[in-house]
Amino acid sequence: MKPVLLLIPGMFNTGAVWDPVRAHLGPDVDVRVADVLTQTGIGAMADDAWQQVAHLAPQAPLIVAGFSMGGYVAIELLARHPQQVHALALVDSSAGVESPETLVVREKTIAALERNFERTVAGVIAFSLHPDHHSRADLVDGMRTMMHRVGADAAIRQTRALMARSDHRAMLAKLAIPTAIVCGREDKVTPPALSEDLATLIPGARLTWLEQAGHQTPLEQPAALAQALLQLIASATTTATTQKDTP
Repeated sequence: MKPVLLLIPGMFNTGAVWDPVRAHLGPDVDVRVADVLTQTGIGAMADDAWQQVAHLAPQAPLIVAGFSMGGYVAIELLARHPQQVHALALVDSSAGVESPETLVVREKTIAALERNFERTVAGVIAFSLHPDHHSRADLVDGMRTMMHRVGADAAIRQTRALMARSDHRAMLAKLAIPTAIVCGREDKVTPPALSEDLATLIPGARLTWLEQAGHQTPLEQPAALAQALLQLIASATTTATTQKDTP
């Protein structure tokens, strides 16, 4: 039975953000990709993502990986289906909730999206990439194309959803499944300290730093991210097999 890997994109992403990673996963993983573009809340995103895997047999190894905003969706999905998820990966993400200060920043982001979408896109690309990648036309142009496909309306919906997300840190503190925390060493969107907090919060979590990467690790370091996911999948498969064989 193939392990199933459910990949959840982040804000301003189509499912294509995961394409470079998928190219390194090989044929032995059943990969599904969630759509987070149309919903108005993190819970609705989690429910739609779950439909990708709801039919799986309980013993099928299910690994859920969320990038950035997708990490919050993955955590929400886990909270709703704790017995069905065998492993969790949180990539350039965190488990915190908004503070008064970050809510102000979110509102400014919404205003910028409404006022000048193109300038906001350019700013997000420059801020979220590692400086060494600013000159990579393929990467910059690909991000710009993807963000235009998402559009301002969906990005604003996603921002509002982030502002209202739930706090599941108490659940994560008791988590007993293989967990990978992956972060770009120079991520300025969700800084490394937030991944360190996750690794401290979740028992047994494995923290992996991706060098020469900012926030866009699925695009900047897809092979290294795929390797971290394959290691997690191996752990989840071993755990699921052990549980199945235990009388």
